[in-house]
Amino acid sequence: MIEELNSDNFENFVKEGSCVIDFYADWCGPCKMLAPEIDKASEENNSVKFGKINIDNNQELSQRFQVMSIPTLIIFENNKQIERHSGFISSEDLSEKIKDSLNK
Repeated sequence: MIEELNSDNFENFVKEGSCVIDFYADWCGPCKMLAPEIDKASEENNSVKFGKINIDNNQELSQRFQVMSIPTLIIFENNKQIERHSGFISSEDLSEKIKDSLNK
């Protein structure tokens, strides 16, 4: 399951464990193409939480993490940003990036 995040629940979500955050917008074509790939990757990576942030509704979080283009995926480990990727990525490549970043 991919949780919708905002400034109210973001800190608690990334505080502990491993997670992938998708910064997206509803009007973004590549974001729409990426959504099913993230769904697939979330099913294959049970030890990692997945969340998404609509940049139009959460500009403060987008600015805080310097999201300049979308989609942008950021991988966190215990509240620390350890990897990021901008643009489309397949579920297979995303799973590989998660494993490499988190050594899982």
